[in-house]
Amino acid sequence: MADLRNYQARVGVAGSRADAAIDEGLRAYMLKVYNLMALGLAITGLAALGTVMVATTNDPASAVATLANGKMLTNAGALLYGSPLRWVVMLAPLGMVFYLSARVHTMSVSAAQTTFWIFAGLMGLSLSSIFLVYTSASIVQTFFITATAFGALSLWGYTTKRDLSGMGTFLVMGVFGLIIAMVVNIFLQSSALQFAISAIGVLVFSGLTAYDTQKIKEMYFEGDDVLVAGRKATMGALTLYLDFINLFAFLLSFLGNRE
Repeated sequence: MADLRNYQARVGVAGSRADAAIDEGLRAYMLKVYNLMALGLAITGLAALGTVMVATTNDPASAVATLANGKMLTNAGALLYGSPLRWVVMLAPLGMVFYLSARVHTMSVSAAQTTFWIFAGLMGLSLSSIFLVYTSASIVQTFFITATAFGALSLWGYTTKRDLSGMGTFLVMGVFGLIIAMVVNIFLQSSALQFAISAIGVLVFSGLTAYDTQKIKEMYFEGDDVLVAGRKATMGALTLYLDFINLFAFLLSFLGNRE
């Protein structure tokens, strides 16, 4: 009996140590995901600010075009926002997402992360046009509101014991519905439909933030080597980055003050 109790005690200690090792590894893995995502957002913000500084001017002598809200564009701005190049700028990030998703399993960790940084920079180039539409103060305010909401939703997705996989299919269908509605509204130009799209978009990407966080957490495996773990962390960062950007964009349409 004493031997049995000693054995059970040893098994219990070994199990506790294994659980502690897994928890420590999981925390390190999730911290890497969030750090990569945060760096991607920083690159996007700097790229957007840099682009709009080059594209706009306060000097009428150097302006080549003036928008309805009084913003004056330089040659670079007219090229980016007023020529067919704007479609390339808009669609380039989407192409990079598809490329990274398809090739990440064959890339080195450094190549995958570099591709993510390039994507984040292109996204900043594409998002720079919001500075022509909304005031800087409302953009900053909406960013911090988005960061607060994202943090709370992601924390809930990480800590909840509830299985969120059931809502995944519904949310993905919601994303496709949003895309179709946005394409339709390009032609309709309906303010009521735009309001509905923004409201549904906030709800969908709020749900996706929690769902994706739980999914990324469940992707962690203690036995992964450095290469596999690095690829998983990069794709996890990309997923949460996209959730953040879309949540920000839909909230901005609600909260943003137009120029």
